[in-house]
Amino acid sequence: MNQCFKSYTIIIFCLGLVLPMQAQVKPFAPEIFKDKDVFGLTVSPDGKEIFFVKSWGGRDSLAIFHAKKTTDNQWTEPVKASFSNQRNEFKDIDPIFSPDGRTLLFNSTRPKPQNPDNKDFDIWMVKQKPDKTWSNAIHLGEIVNSDSSDFYASVANNGNLYFSSSRAGKFGKIDIYKSEFKNGTYQIPVNLGQTINDGNVRSNPFIAPDESYLIFYGFDEGSFGDSDLYISFNEEGMWTKPVNLGSLVNSTIGEFCPSVSADGKYLYFSRLKKGGAKLEQSPFFLPFKHLKIKQLKKKNQ
Repeated sequence: MNQCFKSYTIIIFCLGLVLPMQAQVKPFAPEIFKDKDVFGLTVSPDGKEIFFVKSWGGRDSLAIFHAKKTTDNQWTEPVKASFSNQRNEFKDIDPIFSPDGRTLLFNSTRPKPQNPDNKDFDIWMVKQKPDKTWSNAIHLGEIVNSDSSDFYASVANNGNLYFSSSRAGKFGKIDIYKSEFKNGTYQIPVNLGQTINDGNVRSNPFIAPDESYLIFYGFDEGSFGDSDLYISFNEEGMWTKPVNLGSLVNSTIGEFCPSVSADGKYLYFSRLKKGGAKLEQSPFFLPFKHLKIKQLKKKNQ
């Protein structure tokens, strides 16, 4: 009897090694994000540096902070990024690394070179210098930016830029646009069309480095919460109908600010919980493989 019990135990133990564990979204670095007042996480390709947005007073003040990993694999105490709002004169949000990690895109209400009185968000960037510090902020120019808010920009390997905008000509309140990068210059942005921009809010687009998919948030009827994350696939240059990422990612509160690690292994995003005057905002992550991309693609077939 005792021998049978031992054998049974060994079998169960062995099965436990091969059965997949339940996928679970986890908080990112909760040891440094205790106050639930940050969002918009982006992680460098080598995984050793992070940038994110810290908010005060709801979202009355917004600035970009960063932290680095130490030699013992711990995160340093976050500090304000050198290029961000040092005296709280304007708002900085939505940092996103380029696939090679040498450029960091972000959005700001800081004075614009050609129109300093316009207080809408524009797209800016900083470049990494040889000593691994960051340049001064560079405005992406009037071809990309409009006289309305342009924000949450991400970039593909070929330099093509995807971003949100409330500019004239949109189909909904906020649409997603693409600006091709040709001969070292960004071209006039083009609306991604009504398959993506169907009249609902479409914002925070993260483009895959090879432009094979686009993840963004939207407010759709039948969604799980305040805002959900969706994915659309590039099929021979045409974007498929967006598919909800499902309850593994989306919850009864709001999901936003998606990004994917440079090696494609992790999905990062933020969650927002509204409670009176206080907003609780924190970054989360999930192994990308748990999204079951092949199954999501089949929903469009």
